[in-house]
Amino acid sequence: MTSEIPAAAREAGSAAAPAIPRSLFTFAIFYGGMVCIAGVLGNKQVALGPLAVEAGIFAFLMLVITSSAVAELFGRETANRLVLIGFVPLIFSILLGLVVLALPAAEEMAPERLAAFDTVMGGTPRIWIAGIIAYGISQFLNVTIFSALRRPGGRLLWLRAGTASVLSQIVDTLLFIGIAFYGIFPIGQLLLGQMLAKVVLSIVLVPPLIYLFVALGRRLDRS
Repeated sequence: MTSEIPAAAREAGSAAAPAIPRSLFTFAIFYGGMVCIAGVLGNKQVALGPLAVEAGIFAFLMLVITSSAVAELFGRETANRLVLIGFVPLIFSILLGLVVLALPAAEEMAPERLAAFDTVMGGTPRIWIAGIIAYGISQFLNVTIFSALRRPGGRLLWLRAGTASVLSQIVDTLLFIGIAFYGIFPIGQLLLGQMLAKVVLSIVLVPPLIYLFVALGRRLDRS
């Protein structure tokens, strides 16, 4: 009798635990990582032919693709929940960065390394607020547009994902640069350059990658 109780308890606990699809679990972990790394990558501008773009766009495109894939596989509500949960690692990474910046550096740390760290991890409240606002609005907008364009049988996946990405990235650029830098220096040329680069990258990268992510999600769930 006593040996049956733990087994029954284990069965009851297993039955009560929510079943999370393998693909959704994988995408959620990946999404959280991209949210955190985007701000770090954004400290470097990369040259793509005639275009100059901050490297954080690559992580943000991964966020767009992941949320669109989740919307395709599990629906708009689940994708919106993923975006909402993404605020947790984003805000905590900013707060943790502030704590680490405030702590005194070890005497053994080379001054040039400390200066480089402070440059990469430092920022102003306007930049942090701009990042949080731009992330939330642009990602929710991406999911909304992608879901609104949904067709029976999942047709035109590439077009829906590309259109949603282009429009959401334009809004992301307007919000982030406007909030972070308006009044500090003229932002007109910066806005145009960043929007052009993000539109081009969205058109080139999003359509093929959305098929890859959706196919990967379906394969993970089959296995």
